[in-house]
Formats: sequence, C-alpha cells, structure tokens
Amino acid sequence: MTDEQQRKTFLYINRRAPFGTIYALESLEVVLIGAAFEQDVSVAFIDDGVFQLLNNQDATAAGMKTFSKIYRALGDYEVRKLYVEKESMDLRGLTIEDLMPITYEDEDEDYAEKPSIKVVDRSEMAQLIASQDVVLSF
Repeated sequence: MTDEQQRKTFLYINRRAPFGTIYALESLEVVLIGAAFEQDVSVAFIDDGVFQLLNNQDATAAGMKTFSKIYRALGDYEVRKLYVEKESMDLRGLTIEDLMPITYEDEDEDYAEKPSIKVVDRSEMAQLIASQDVVLSF
C-alpha cells in the first residue's frame, strides 16, 4: 500500500460563530496542524459556523483578535476543500458573495487560482461527513 492509499481523510466541522468563544480559532489551529502533518484535510461550515467565512470581519468590538485572514492562507497548506452548507447560509441571509474569496493555486493547471469554497446542500454534507475517516466537530 502506498502512503497516499494509507492517508486518512479528516473533516473539521465548524458550527459556532467566529467570536465569543475560542472554538473557531482552536479549530483553525487544529486544521493548520493537521495540514502540516500532511493529513487529507477538509473543513465544513454549518450552522453559525458559516459566519467564520464572512468577508471583512473585524473582531475589535468583541475585544478579540481578528484571525479570519488566516483562512486565505489555507491553500498554501494544501487545504483546498472548504464546504459551506447552503441551508445554514440561507437561514442566516447569506450568499456566496458574502464570504471571503478563498482560493488555491492549482499546480496541474499552470498555477491557476481556483476557489476553495464549495456550497453544498444538507444531503451532500451528510454524504461528505459519512465518507470521512475522522470527523472532529468544533
């Protein structure tokens, strides 16, 4: 068996808003650690977790450090699969245009920038979760 065949898939699910608790920041740190150890990493945003990807965030009013810009660096860590649940966005009045433009460079296509965020419906999210070797929820 090759290393690629032995590599497990890890899905990190973000369910909480970016500010008010440490869950969002802790999740992002764990994702970066997993990617540094060359895990096959995917990240899902469900419920209030969709707010973590809002564009132009400013956490100073909450007395916290704004860490959302780190999401834009995920492609540099080979984290290219970010899934946002459509129903969660709809319930919160959000569209894909409200989210940060997170991209990665595709080496196979002359380093063309491609979007990392994919909006999926609830049934697709359930299939994604079921297909993973390891699921961690924050």
